[in-house]
Amino acid sequence: MSIWTRIATALSALAAGEGLSVVFDTLRGPPEKSVAFTIAVIALGAKMAKADGEVTRHEVSAFRQVFAIPPAEEANAARVFNLARQDAAGYEFYARKIAAMFADDHQTRLDLLEGLFHIALADGGYHPAEDAFLREVAEIFGLRDCCFRGMRERFVPDAPHDPYDVLDVDHTDSLDQIKAAWKRAVRESHPDQMQARGVPQEAIRLAERRLIAVNAAWEEISRDRAA
Repeated sequence: MSIWTRIATALSALAAGEGLSVVFDTLRGPPEKSVAFTIAVIALGAKMAKADGEVTRHEVSAFRQVFAIPPAEEANAARVFNLARQDAAGYEFYARKIAAMFADDHQTRLDLLEGLFHIALADGGYHPAEDAFLREVAEIFGLRDCCFRGMRERFVPDAPHDPYDVLDVDHTDSLDQIKAAWKRAVRESHPDQMQARGVPQEAIRLAERRLIAVNAAWEEISRDRAA
């Protein structure tokens, strides 16, 4: 059963007048984490798409790029997206639910924020309202500000560059600490590791961009430290 068919099954639990947040609350435990993760990406993405005042076809098509929606499931995906836009619950609701669901899983929270960045940049721009939205979601997720800045650098072409932010480390950390962070980032970007975290297969393709960035950041820092 595809992820979208499983979501459609979950949506069947909606009672008249109840919002998507009700369905979200019914999702419990593995393997349902994959459904919850996907719904959260769409719900937060739909809310974020409204942050800059309009929802573009580019932002909608970004879901197809990340989730590789099969033609037979496009109606189900569109239904989730539209329900999320109309749901009375604010984006903070979904962010806090995800933060609680993956409280012991730092990397999955990073995976989700990464998907949101992908959607934000889908229309070719990065609006200040989207930046504020993503910064607040990152804070709710319990991610450090340097982690947010590092991810923004990977997605936003004119963002300030700092390889330490990319690796989510401090300038005062030792080279051994930074090397350990780099190795951890490489390991956690591996498809097998992501599947073990319950991340949908479609979202794993974002890790390729992450891996390139963390390797480049480590090379830059190790080169500068050796000089």
